[in-house]
Amino acid sequence: MTVTAMPKTTGKTTGKTSEAEADAGAANAKSGKKKLIMLLVVVLAVAGGYWFLRPQPTATPKPGEVVALEPIQINLAAAHYLRVGIALQLVEGAHEVDGSKALDAAIDEFSGLVMAEVNDPARRAVYKAALVKELHERYHGDVLGVYFTEFVTQ
Repeated sequence: MTVTAMPKTTGKTTGKTSEAEADAGAANAKSGKKKLIMLLVVVLAVAGGYWFLRPQPTATPKPGEVVALEPIQINLAAAHYLRVGIALQLVEGAHEVDGSKALDAAIDEFSGLVMAEVNDPARRAVYKAALVKELHERYHGDVLGVYFTEFVTQ
């Protein structure tokens, strides 16, 4: 009697697993553990990268000296003028500042405006905020704020 093909036994009917199946199961378990370990390494690497590259909170600069500047007169529209005095709130540790940049910025901000706009408190706050932003740029962060020490229109 010759047998040309033997039926495959899966071991399910006999309740026993073959040696090849046991080796395959062990290989699959090792492969699964390797994938899990690699996944953990990748997750830890990403978390570590985020930790070192996360945005650092910036400390709010502390107010320092207040420097009062001499009042100036600025031409407004329709032959009116504004006499404005300003004081600069510097950051702590800021070096002595040259007031000419601040006065120039004030002239640029208020020149040619209509007197009704300058006298409106809401519009004045907008112009003051724009002046603070400009001075922050011109003085490279040494100026925190601006105070009006004199504000007269005619």
